[in-house]
Amino acid sequence: MDQVNQTFYDRLWSNARLVEPERFNTWPIVQALSATANRRLEIGPGLRPRLPLAETCFADISEPALEALAKRGGHTSRSAIDALPFDDNEFDLVCALDIIEHVADDRSAVAELARVSRPGASILLSTPLHPEYWTPFDEIVGHYRRYRPEQLLELLDEHDIVVERSAIFGMKPRSSWLLDFGMWFLKTHPKTAMRYYNRLFMPLALKRQPALELVDGWIDTEGVDEVFLLCRKR
Repeated sequence: MDQVNQTFYDRLWSNARLVEPERFNTWPIVQALSATANRRLEIGPGLRPRLPLAETCFADISEPALEALAKRGGHTSRSAIDALPFDDNEFDLVCALDIIEHVADDRSAVAELARVSRPGASILLSTPLHPEYWTPFDEIVGHYRRYRPEQLLELLDEHDIVVERSAIFGMKPRSSWLLDFGMWFLKTHPKTAMRYYNRLFMPLALKRQPALELVDGWIDTEGVDEVFLLCRKR
């Protein structure tokens, strides 16, 4: 599965343009948090970073993504979430969106998130929910799991990460036939499919993304495909 992730994202980012963090619905939250965060880390951003580009540390497994981020003023490191090359308590703001479901040993991954975050640091996470919602899409993009909500909360609490606010998240198409067609296209014509995704479907998805509606604590996750979490390190 690790090789699946490496191959998929190297191929995806090698033919993509970097999307500015300001274009995502996470930007209002990120902008406010970044104002008081002198040391920032984003893990696995690819070419869709959410934190400010200049002076942010970026850790990713994909060289094409790291090269583009470095050109825009980011400090880059080729590393995975479960083996981060940073000191304990180093960062004020840590972001790992759609990452922990890609790691075989998610406990080690979350432990690393907690280790590099200083006490009181903000941690932004997102991940898919509900194992019963598993589709071939999850397998294609390199997911190991979907989380039961209580399972995710227990994992975070185990590593002193407290959920302060949460929201419905994700840009996956709601149309089942469109998703099925996309998966077939990706399997049979991967290079062409990724080119269409980067040049057509991603720009359309950016224009249609709704505002991120955060609520205090944990949202009602019934029917929710993916969750966004604003957390705090104890």
